[in-house]
Amino acid sequence: MNIKLGKNAYGKNAVNLSKIIRHDDHHEFRQISVNSALEGDFETAHTEGDNSKILATDTQKNTVYILAKEHFTKGIEDFGLYLSNFFFSNNPQVSKVNIEISEHLYTRMAFDGTVHPHAYVSSGDEKHTTTIVQNKDSITITAGIKDLLILKTTDSAFTGYIKEPYTILKETTDRILATKCEATWTYNSINIDFTAMFDQIRTTLLKTFAFHNSLSVQQTLYAMGEAVLQTYPEVTEISLIMPNKHHIPYNMEPFGMDNKNEIFMATDEPFGYITGTVIRG
Repeated sequence: MNIKLGKNAYGKNAVNLSKIIRHDDHHEFRQISVNSALEGDFETAHTEGDNSKILATDTQKNTVYILAKEHFTKGIEDFGLYLSNFFFSNNPQVSKVNIEISEHLYTRMAFDGTVHPHAYVSSGDEKHTTTIVQNKDSITITAGIKDLLILKTTDSAFTGYIKEPYTILKETTDRILATKCEATWTYNSINIDFTAMFDQIRTTLLKTFAFHNSLSVQQTLYAMGEAVLQTYPEVTEISLIMPNKHHIPYNMEPFGMDNKNEIFMATDEPFGYITGTVIRG
């Protein structure tokens, strides 16, 4: 029997790091979680227990903290690129490096029109994400948003769908559209102001969602992706995940009352799950 090792990788997950960047007039607080994964010539570690080519996962963890001191000063994409290149350049046995970073977002507090120099409020569950994949021939950079909870109270409909014996859902031309959006997009260059680009793409996604007259979540998903590709030539493709966070009109007829799209039941499960990738033709 011929048995051999297939594709494999190893690394360190959930390296949680907080950093204060101290400017003269304010502090900049950053909180990230880093995953690293290495692929390469590690067969003998699996088949013979020979660890001579293994960069310990604890060392990978320490590398993240040490390099963050001097090199985590801009966007998470920039830091991810530095980490990836460091691991790749210093380990000839490594053929591929994968770095994933998610950043918890905070905003400086403001009082009476003045921004506080070092007090922050969380932006909730929303995160800025990036993945860097590097091998000897290429570097791929993706960025994105995760757990972005967005909602609008009208300009959303759902009609004309298949009706069969198990269909009880009523058509509507006026409903709440809510989703916890996840978006990831791929850049075509490493020479980008990643922080500014992220902010601009996020604004484009939100603006499109807000002003799009939605006939379905699918249509709105496509419109959001299309707007990003039309506006930013630096982006080659964008994928979106938009679960439908249902708000169902509550039946008030048994109580002799008319519900004019005012009272809803917010339900977490089950929920519709809509995904799609928009690419350049």
